[in-house]
Order: sequence, then C-alpha cells, then structure tokens
Amino acid sequence: MFKSFWKSKRFWQICCGIVLIGCVTVFVSCYSYIRGLDVSKLNQPLPEATLVLDKYGKPASQLSASKVEPVTFSQLPKVLTDAVVAVEDRRFYEHTGIDVRSIFRAVARDVLRGSYSEGASTITQQLARNLFLNADKTLARKLREAAYAIKIDTTYSKNEILEMYLNSIYFGEGSWGVQGAARTYFNKNVKDLTLPEAAVLAALPKAPSRYSPFKDEGQALERRNTVLVLMRDEGKITAQDYEKAKASPLSVVKSDKGNELKGRYPAYVDAVINEAVQVYGFTEEQLLTGGLRITTELDPSVQNAVADVYKDESLFPESKPDQLIQSGAAIVDQRTGGIRALAGGRGEGVFRGFSRATQLKRQPGSSFKPIAVYGPALENGYKPSSILYDGPLNIEGYQPQDWDHRTRGQVTMQEAVVSSWNVPAVWLLHEIGIDRGLQFAKSLGITLPAQDRQLGIALGGLSEGVSPLQMAQAFSAFAAKGVLHQAHTITKIETSSGHLLVGASPKGVPVMQPETAYAITTMLQVAVAQGTGKNAAMNRPVAGKSGTTQLPQTKEFEGLSSGSAKDAWFVGYTPELTAAVWVGYDRTDKEHYLTTSGGAVPAVLFREMMNRALAQAPIVPFDMPIVGAEAQTAKDSHSSEESDEDDKEDKKEREHGNGKGKKR
Repeated sequence: MFKSFWKSKRFWQICCGIVLIGCVTVFVSCYSYIRGLDVSKLNQPLPEATLVLDKYGKPASQLSASKVEPVTFSQLPKVLTDAVVAVEDRRFYEHTGIDVRSIFRAVARDVLRGSYSEGASTITQQLARNLFLNADKTLARKLREAAYAIKIDTTYSKNEILEMYLNSIYFGEGSWGVQGAARTYFNKNVKDLTLPEAAVLAALPKAPSRYSPFKDEGQALERRNTVLVLMRDEGKITAQDYEKAKASPLSVVKSDKGNELKGRYPAYVDAVINEAVQVYGFTEEQLLTGGLRITTELDPSVQNAVADVYKDESLFPESKPDQLIQSGAAIVDQRTGGIRALAGGRGEGVFRGFSRATQLKRQPGSSFKPIAVYGPALENGYKPSSILYDGPLNIEGYQPQDWDHRTRGQVTMQEAVVSSWNVPAVWLLHEIGIDRGLQFAKSLGITLPAQDRQLGIALGGLSEGVSPLQMAQAFSAFAAKGVLHQAHTITKIETSSGHLLVGASPKGVPVMQPETAYAITTMLQVAVAQGTGKNAAMNRPVAGKSGTTQLPQTKEFEGLSSGSAKDAWFVGYTPELTAAVWVGYDRTDKEHYLTTSGGAVPAVLFREMMNRALAQAPIVPFDMPIVGAEAQTAKDSHSSEESDEDDKEDKKEREHGNGKGKKR
C-alpha cells in the first residue's frame, strides 16, 4: 500500500509542498535577518590615528595617517578602479554583494579539505568583514559576511561601495586609504596616478607587507605586472597599454614630506602593538584605527642612540655579499622594567616586521652562566671566593672543555666568571642541581622546556634559545639589587578624549637576596675590566658577560676554525640601564658565520649605545646593599636622626608657643 502511495501523484505533491514551504521559510528568515542588519557604520567618520607617546608624554610615532583623507569616487582615476576590480573582484558590477559561483566553489573546496580557508570574498564582503566582523575562518562568519554584503549592496550604489572600500583599507607602510597610499608610494594625489602606479596600489591590499615596493622591489614588480595582465585579459586596457606599463619601472618615491611621525621607531611600535594585543586584549584594528593615545616607556634619547649605532657600518664586521650580518638589542630601565629602546635589526625597519630584539630565539652561550649557574649557586651559599673544580670532567658522558683546552685544577668562582671557564660552570651546576638552575632562570622570566633539563644549560646550550629582551630583563634583576621588574613598553592607554582604558603599574618582585645580586655585579664588573667583556668597558661602572655559541658539529662545518661562531652576545648593565645585544647571521651555513673578531662586536655595540645614551648622565657607582650589622647600624642611625629632628621640631613649637618663633 505504501509502495503504491509513494508512486502516486498525491505523494509527490505533498513532497513538493514541503520543499516549497521550507524554501519560503528559509528565504523569509534570511530576508528578515538581512533586513535587520545595521550598516549605518559606513556613514561614520573614517579611522583616526593612534598616537604612540614617549615616556615624557610627547608624540613619538603614529600608527596611521592622522586621519584617513577621504576622496570621492570622481577623484579616483579609472585606471585605479579598473585595476582594483580586476584583481580583487572582477564581477563586482554584476553580483549583488556576493559572487554565488565563487562561494559555491570555495565552500566545495573547504568541505573537501575539511577546513574553512578558501577565499571567495568580493569587495563588498571585504568591506563588511573589515567593519563589522572578526577575521576567524568559520562557516558561520562567512555566512554573516555574505548577509552584510547583500545588505550593503542593497543600501549603497556600486560606486559608493568602491569609494568606501578604497578609503578604508590598509595599503602598508602605515597608510590607510588610497589617498594616503598615493602620497606614501608616489608622493602625489590619487587623481594623478598613472596606469602602472595604479597597478602597484591595487596589488597591495592582499598582502601589504609582502608586496611593499619599499621592502621587496622584485615581489612588488611581479605583483604589479600580474595586475596588469588581469586588466588586459578583462579588456580594461589594450595590449599596447599593457606592454608599455609592464616595461615601466616601479618609480616609487619615499618622500620626506608629510607626517614625520609616521613609521618612526618601527621595532618599538611593533612591540607596543604586541603587548597591547597579548596583555591587554586589544585587536590590531582597534590599535591602528581607534584614535588611541598609548603612553610608553620609550626614551627618545636612548632609542636615537641605538639607531645611530646601528647605522654605523664601521661597528659591524664585513658581511658576505648575499647576506647581511644581523643584530638585535634591547635596553631596559632596571628600576622600573620600562623598555627604553629596541633595535629590531640592521637595515631599513618595516612596520610589523621580524624583530631580532623580541622575536629572535638563539642560544646565549656563556652569557647564560650568571642565570643558570652562578646566581643560583650564590643563593645556595657559595661565595665569589668559593673554590670550583677545573679539571677533566665526565658526567654521564657529558665532557665539557674550557675554550683554551686546558685545565687549572681549581679556580675561584670569580676567576671562572672573569675568564669564562666552562668546566667549573658545568661542575657547579651539577653540584647545586639542575633544578635549582632551571628554577632560578624561571624566576628571572626565562622558562625553559623539559628538554633543557640537562647540564648543557650551564653553557647556554638551550633547545629553543632566548631573545635579547629576555636576557636584558633577566640581567636587570642583578642590576636592581635582586628585584625583577617585568619588562614592558606600555604605561597607559587612553582614548583621544582622555578616557583611561589601561593604567599599567607593574610591581617589582624580589627574586634573589640583595647580596647575591651585588656579588654577581661585582664579579661581572671584573669580567668587563679584566676579562672577556673588556670591549664593553666605559668611563663609568659597567658589569656584563659575553657569550658565543659554536657552529654545529656537523659535516657541513668540518674543517672550519675552532674560533668560528654562530652567535655572539653581550649582556650587561650600568647603574642606570641594562642591555642585551645579539649578533649573527639569520641563516648560518658554511659560507655565513662569525669569525673570532666578530665575537667582540656585541660588547662594542653595547659600549657605543650606552656611551651615547648616557652622555648627559652623571657617573655614579653601583649601590651596595646594606645587610647584616650594617643594616642595623644604618637603621639605628636613621632612628637617631629622626629623633634629633623630632626634638628640633618640638623645640620650635615650644618657642613659637612662647612668642619666640619670630625672625631675628
């Protein structure tokens, strides 16, 4: 019976009715949802600049143009709009906000791959995503994006949408909006752009950093020509126009005119953005377009000193023609943890580029000994005068050797530090226990992974490595008499109207006894005056430790001099500032490595940066902690002084009460 009903006309009428009702229901629901969307934000003012202020509250850098300078559609040259449509959304003038064919194709590919990564966004969808949605790659977000795009398409004309899109998107190098981009890259107004120039700008939104002509001319030229090919294939330009434009140079101009704050201190600003995102929960879009005022720990005199040193080619060894010897540095005020300056690398800095001050991870060599060995040993009762073993050593197959391949039998801790002997450091870590070394490093802000629970950490042999900022923060605790202040760039974040959003006031945490910190300082002063750190010596007190890491013991490096190195470090401090400097190649191989002379470079850079940064600062000694009987004597003396002051005040009050407090 059911079988006959299934074949009946009535059954199929019911099925069709159900499907029709379902489709109508879905359509009505979608229509209602789209109709209820609010896209009035598109009528609001364009993004406002966020200012980065230095420690004195003065403008130091700007994350975008002071305000996007909008242009009308009539001011946009046709070659630009044609270029953007050709590369971003060739059916822009045909679809209703979404390109159904592209969406179905992208969804099908996503389903096959089991992820949501395939792109199919129209210009309208990109505008919707930038202003109304986050960037997560989920199907739900894509559906909302499509809904917003349809609403925008039914609310505004195609030319209005294209105008809003070009006025709001990021073109790289701190430029928001097409007018700012035209001035940044060609030093002209957008209405005056030529065909090849328009193609350069149209190429940028997909990956502004990658295709920036200031960063990589080859990539930028290739991408520009791709845009020209698309324009030719879409019939927007003739074959003759294409050939002529393709043959033209990039012709970008880095103008000195305009906003002098734009693009300043890129490595420091990047660190500020990262801290605001990771610590305080801001989005990058909020920071770049929210008109915020971010007060930082940046000291312009220190940062400029660092920049001047890194521009001085004579302070660096000669690089191989195909790869520059690189470097990164961080300078911290040990009294507060405020990051005063950063050097992200040599050469022209770029916005959101890789920072060798904060993102680099390299083995620190002997500069890690105070952190993993000598600091925890002093906390455990050892003294600088304690006798350490310096002879043949074999601990479960691990056989460290001193750099001169000799042994002295016994040395003091002070001697081991000054000459940077390896065997005493490994022996001492074994004596106090690896866990003590790991825990001490952790207290200084360096948490090592499980695979680093081995004696090699005594010599800085780490599986992942550390950054200059991590090393500067760790050493800052020695400089601050045992108190660690978390390294930070931000002190407060406000709206442009002055409303406080974030007020940062990190507190120092005691991580070692003051005597331990002072003992380390004393030993590291001798290391600078007489030992391996002598290139950092200045006309003021300096404490510090050098470090080098050897080339990997692989066939690739066989036959090279034993003095060759992969990385070179110097980490040190004065009574005012703590700094860490790394030098090396980004990619080390048998053609790219440091020689013996290169190992001294970080100490020289440290000296030059500190000399210039502290040129106007008075010379003062390191503070000696008051401990034991001295502390009690000082306390008694202070109490006595207070008592004398109290007696004087009482006498004054009595005289004043008797009418004798008048001037004579």
